[in-house]
Amino acid sequence: MKKFFTYPVFAVLFLSLIGSIGFGAIVKYHYDGGKKFKFLQKTAIIISSVPMNFRNMVKHKTTVLDKLNLALPKHRNKKRYEKFIEDERNGLLVSSRYDYSLSRSVVDIIDLKNFKTIHTYKLDIEKMHDQVSNKKLYSNINIDQSPSRFRYFNPTIFEDGSLISHNYQGPLFKIDICSKLKWINDKKKFHHMQSKDHEGNIWVGTYMSPQSKYVKKYSLKNYNEDAITKINPNGKIKYVKSVNELLIENNLMPKNLAFNSKHYGIDNPVHLNDIEPALNNTDYWMQGDLFLSLRDISAIVHYRPRTNKVINYIIGPFAKQHDVDIISDKEITIFNNNQFYVNNQYSEILIYNFETKKFKKLFNSQLKKENFKAHANGVAQILKDKSLLVEESVHGRIILFNKEGQKIWEYINKDKNGVISYFSFSLILEDELLIKKLKSSIKNTKCLN
Repeated sequence: MKKFFTYPVFAVLFLSLIGSIGFGAIVKYHYDGGKKFKFLQKTAIIISSVPMNFRNMVKHKTTVLDKLNLALPKHRNKKRYEKFIEDERNGLLVSSRYDYSLSRSVVDIIDLKNFKTIHTYKLDIEKMHDQVSNKKLYSNINIDQSPSRFRYFNPTIFEDGSLISHNYQGPLFKIDICSKLKWINDKKKFHHMQSKDHEGNIWVGTYMSPQSKYVKKYSLKNYNEDAITKINPNGKIKYVKSVNELLIENNLMPKNLAFNSKHYGIDNPVHLNDIEPALNNTDYWMQGDLFLSLRDISAIVHYRPRTNKVINYIIGPFAKQHDVDIISDKEITIFNNNQFYVNNQYSEILIYNFETKKFKKLFNSQLKKENFKAHANGVAQILKDKSLLVEESVHGRIILFNKEGQKIWEYINKDKNGVISYFSFSLILEDELLIKKLKSSIKNTKCLN
């Protein structure tokens, strides 16, 4: 009988071991942010992705793997829309969602009187990408933000039917009622939520480029430095301030940035996810003040841009929060994702009172009953009649409760084949004049697409 462990076999095994070590080193180099040997990095990542891609093909019975969401299973046994209490309110739901059957995201305007979709936005993503001139910042935009991966984040709707939005870490853009591009801003990478201030400007999160003096000083690589950014209605940047800077300058963060927080392999120790402008003066804030939700340090920062002062630094019974809203002349809501190490099964809606400096929970037993958990995102909106809208973004569900905490309706983002995908920060429009003009614009405009 011939020996198995011959010299040729030994040579093959030895070379295979050396090759495996080298292959692993290239993959590690890639995820450590290595800048050299790009061809080898891309080849190694493609090869290393084969087993997981094959698994996903079998699991989801598809060969199209660049779709944003393969499937969200949590609410698969529920109806797409179910109404529990009669409630014909004059409101419009702006539903930003991914439609798996279309392999793309859309924005629906839904009339809450009958829950019928009266208008849908479908931007030509590739045509917009052709207008991007900042090739350095967006070198891979056609891959990273392809139509099958694109999401409309937290769209802002105007009475003429125009819309401002962005994809995560993408350009900010405005489209008309027929989804035709009006302008694009590619000077920064925009992210998360956006809000209008009392002058009609848009406040939105961006990443500093170039980095601020504090980050640049330490030559930190793979570091997403958050900034608050004001954009005028024509898409021009009017103000930018590094969140790191404003915290350091107010003695709320060490100047050596000596902490670490990884987000998808990137250092992102602050993680700005919402900016809420104050629209008027009260005993507790001034018009033009901003409330910043900083997820990864679990803090709400009350900041005054005109003086560069942090007025309040709010921490409390919340962790990894997402979305802060002003709801009265002395209260804010905080969407608490409750990502503590213990007792973290459900997301919560907290109300913080500046007069009493105390927190209270809103409809907590109802959210527990609904097994409501948004993990690291989600939004809440308290309406004029004290109803509560909550979005479980990562599970594709929106719920509306009345002021007594009873569930009015539940909406699951199911496509025509029953596949559930993400919502991307929806909201209800309640302003009667805005609703009237928007409905009129939709009714009287004939779009070719």
